[in-house]
Amino acid sequence: MKTRISNFATSLALILLLISATYSARADSDDGIVRVKSAVPMSEAITRIKADIASKGIRFFSEIDQSKLAADAGIKLRPSTLLVFGNPPLGTQFITSNPNAGLDWPVRLLLTQDDNGDIWAVWTDFEWIARRHNIKDRVAQFKMATSVVGSITSTITTK
Repeated sequence: MKTRISNFATSLALILLLISATYSARADSDDGIVRVKSAVPMSEAITRIKADIASKGIRFFSEIDQSKLAADAGIKLRPSTLLVFGNPPLGTQFITSNPNAGLDWPVRLLLTQDDNGDIWAVWTDFEWIARRHNIKDRVAQFKMATSVVGSITSTITTK
């Protein structure tokens, strides 16, 4: 009996650990924000993400150093950099379903530092975008976009 209880407790702990790991990279159902904690400093995270984007043949559009823009305006802001990238053959399919989806394409990935000094990759969940724009005919494409961004951000989760 002790063995069964021990095995059950171990299995339960493993399941809870897997659920919490999965949840950490999922969007909050209310705001559609997905956050992944970086294991590397901001500059290295940016370098890794841009390299992975390039290796996948994805078009990189822009890097916007928001903290520099704030400093230029006399405002103090923790490190914050917005990366804009996408695959036009994929992303424009969402816009053909609803032109307003152009508000969310190309992909915007924010790298930001929190009050504790931790670096986070933050983006809008693609399922949330689909609901926001009432796009129901691009399920496979949204899954592909989710997979690609998950792959890109996985490059910063380990040292």
